[in-house]
Parts: sequence; structure tokens; C-alpha cells
Amino acid sequence: MAERKRTYKVKKFFEDNKDELGLELLTSSFKGQLDITIPYVYRPAFVLTGFMENYLHKRVQIIGETEMMYFRSLDKGQKRDALKRLFSEILCCIIVTKGLELPDDFITEAEKFSVPVMRTNQQTTFFIHMLTEILNYYFAPRTTSHGSLVDVYGVGLLFSGESGIGKSEIVLDLVERGHRLVADDFVEIIKRGDVVIGRGREHLKHFMEIRGVGIINIMDVFGIRAIRIQKRIEVMVQLREWDPTRDWDRHGLDEKTTEILGTKVTQLVVPIFPGKNITVIAETIALNHMLKIYGFNAAKKLDRNLIDLIQSRKQTRRYLRNDTE
Repeated sequence: MAERKRTYKVKKFFEDNKDELGLELLTSSFKGQLDITIPYVYRPAFVLTGFMENYLHKRVQIIGETEMMYFRSLDKGQKRDALKRLFSEILCCIIVTKGLELPDDFITEAEKFSVPVMRTNQQTTFFIHMLTEILNYYFAPRTTSHGSLVDVYGVGLLFSGESGIGKSEIVLDLVERGHRLVADDFVEIIKRGDVVIGRGREHLKHFMEIRGVGIINIMDVFGIRAIRIQKRIEVMVQLREWDPTRDWDRHGLDEKTTEILGTKVTQLVVPIFPGKNITVIAETIALNHMLKIYGFNAAKKLDRNLIDLIQSRKQTRRYLRNDTE
């Protein structure tokens, strides 16, 4: 699962978020020299005053009331110098908050250096929080997986395995039993903080291919309650053909994990053979995972009980031997 690097075209950013952020374009076009590549913003107040150290020009530039009050306080020559400093580096875009009016020379300079300028009526602090959330989501580490993701009792199970092993059929059976499909065959995985979240691709929605039947839409067949838009991935269930020569895990004491985008996820390898009720096993995996979250581990408890029993019998034999002597 290789992580994909992303860039955000300024025009696409505007089209994606103009309604939510209340954006309007002030320059004549989106023709610029730099895409948005960093999920952070920068307020260039110090740059306008002449302090050029640590000018984070690759970030989205936010012009708020403080910057505009300072700019308006300058005389004509000082304004020209301030704009020269602001546009001394290549910028991806500038966003003006609180519906502030920009002087004509500001827009002229932006057009000269092909820097798109937008405006919003949102308050500066609130807008920065919203924008940062949007950019963090867009630039979050992400990858894709060939598998099927299902919400089983609130636990995200990601089924993986060779093509044709039966992932979609298992998912279909789980949905029929009341569980919820997130994505089938192709799962887009995004890292948010210390968790990984899976979802389906927009154009695939909740379609599923069943060999011998064809394409079906889970929402149309089973209703809205049978689907989810996204779900945290908590357990990866790797399906493999049954091999009698393989040493399969039979006690579960050694908990195995796999890494998805640097995040550890519980991994189970489950053998598949004709007649095996993998659906019930999947439900059991989810329930057992929840028990482990609450601190109850059946394998460790049994192991502890056996150790205690052995020690108890040793003490009993020692006591009987001493008593006979």
C-alpha cells in the first residue's frame, strides 16, 4: 500500500469549497505558478512590515483585518514597498477574510504575478479553522487497498485476499445479516491522526460485483441502513486457501499486526475451504475484538487458567508427598 502524494489545484480548491467557505474570486483568473501543496496557512503581517525571515510563501496566504489596517495606514510609497515584499516569492493564492475591500493596486500586483485572490465574509479565526480542516483532510496520507470493508457490530473489518477467493460473497452475506457495507473490491484509505479510515471511491458508490450474477447496488437491494460512507479500519482479515501443511494459529496468544500508512492494525489470517461459515467467524472476530478493547482476552485468560491449574497441582503433589513422608 504505497502512500500517494497530492497537490491541490487552486481552481479545483475554489470549485470544491466555494459554497462551504463562501469564496468569491477577485482576480480575473486562476492562472497561477504554484499549486496548494501544504495543509497550513500563513498570515503575512510581518512580511508587509518588512520582516522577511521565515516567509512561508508556499502556504495559503490569509489577509485579515489586522493586515489590512496596517496596509491602509501606509503612504503610497510604503504600500508599493509592502506589496513588493509580499509578491517577492511565488504564492499559490491569497484569501481575504471578513469581506474586506482590497485596493486596486493590490489586485493589480496580484494579476501581475499571476496570484489568484479570493475573498470570504467569514471571520478570520473561524475561517482559518475551517480551511485548515479541509486542507488537512485533502492532504491526509492515503493509499488504496484491493479488498472489502464492512462495519460489523461497529468494528471495521477489512477483508483482503486473492481475487476470486470470495471477499464479495462474504460481504454480501454479512450485509444480509444486518451489517453495513463501506466499500467492496476497492478501498480508499485515509490516515487521520493515529487512525486509518476506509471509504469507497465516489464513482463506485456501493456497487458490488457478484460472479455469476453481475453488478448490484447494495443500497438499492438492502436499503440505506445497509451502507456506510466511511469507517475506521480496526482489523484486517486476510483470507487464504486452506493448506493442511501450514501451521495455522490455533490459540491467538501472539497477536499479529500489520501497518497501514504507519498505523498498526490487528491482522488475522483465516483459512477458507468449502462449507466453512466464514460469516459467523467474521462476526465472532468483531465481537472478540470489542472484548479485547474492554480488556478481556479469552486466549490469555485460558492460558492464565492453565498455568494456575498446573501450579495448583504441583503444590498439591508437593503437599501430599510431604504428608506421606
